[in-house]
Amino acid sequence: MASLISIMSNLVKEKGGINLAQGIPGFEPPQLLLETLSKLVQSDIHQYAPALGNLNLRKLILEKYSAFANFQPENLLITNGATEAISLIYTYLNRKLKHLSVLAFEPVYETYFHLPKIFDDSYYAFSYGTDLELDFEELEKVIIEKKTNLIFLNTPGNPLGKVWKKSELEKILQLIEKYQVYLIIDAVYREIYFRQEPYIPFEFFSEKIFYVNSFSKLFSITGWRIGYFFMHESHAENMRNLHDYIGLCASSVMQEALAGFIKSSNFGMNYVQKLREKISASYTLLSEALPALGFEVKPAAGGYFIWTQLPDNYKDGYETALDFYESEKIAVVPGEHFSENGKNFIRINIARNISEIYKSIESFKRYFGVENSQKALFFKRMTSIRSCHC
Repeated sequence: MASLISIMSNLVKEKGGINLAQGIPGFEPPQLLLETLSKLVQSDIHQYAPALGNLNLRKLILEKYSAFANFQPENLLITNGATEAISLIYTYLNRKLKHLSVLAFEPVYETYFHLPKIFDDSYYAFSYGTDLELDFEELEKVIIEKKTNLIFLNTPGNPLGKVWKKSELEKILQLIEKYQVYLIIDAVYREIYFRQEPYIPFEFFSEKIFYVNSFSKLFSITGWRIGYFFMHESHAENMRNLHDYIGLCASSVMQEALAGFIKSSNFGMNYVQKLREKISASYTLLSEALPALGFEVKPAAGGYFIWTQLPDNYKDGYETALDFYESEKIAVVPGEHFSENGKNFIRINIARNISEIYKSIESFKRYFGVENSQKALFFKRMTSIRSCHC
């Protein structure tokens, strides 16, 4: 089946409206970054970049992380976005181990379960308990039973904006060490948090851990496709060789522009601080408005999204999302895209201009208000009919 994110986003591209489906920021990139890029247009920087990444950009990334970890140049590789980074690591581990048995925590970002499908590997989705806590005894049993050798973890999460506690990550690290499991920490939303900066276990970095990040969401430049990851030096040579034939190099112009910008802006921290404030404000507005309409909003501590259960009478997230768009021209993602247990959930992108958030709240009120109870009963009947014909 085609990506439900693409299906819903394409409706907006074709018919107009507000796209709260795809994780596209509704903000302009930093002005200084755009000015830096503009000055490079007439330069001689339009050919292949070094396969490892722009040397100035690599140096600046390593300097930033020197406050957390003792990363060396051989630990770092710049890629075509975080998606290539994750796919490259996955391909490398699949070749190394011959077969992967993958575990991720649902609701799950789509790449984590589609990669195992592509490579014909095993996959298991582990569910959170109440209050988004984990049953670590059950998790250990599953790791043993499924012969898990790779775990995906993102913090803050997508679609669920969970920020992992230090105590939770320490238990995960104990398990990966005990059972020799590889761990990919996807932290593209690491600096987009609402209250407290997420803990990342840099001090426990080892050959079993890969750390992935990106500039896409941080500076509202998802189309630039500049990501990076850190790996243990034991993987460096083979990973670089594989990268030569899968990604080759990231955009030379975009890398040079980023290097110039972050060098002169303290890694864009003023922009990032304002970005946090904007997204946090949108989260507050929607997380207060939706429960009054019967939604159950799962708590988030960061990231781009709200993960919410639909009001009781709306059991089919796909049909509801389609009808909601046709009615209000607001696109959201049906929850079944992220979890088999998410059929009565939707994901909402909150990284949008505040005017769009206000407009969306009014649309939610019109569509899901009490005056639409007959519509809710219709969807309940439709869900029952579909279940009978499955």
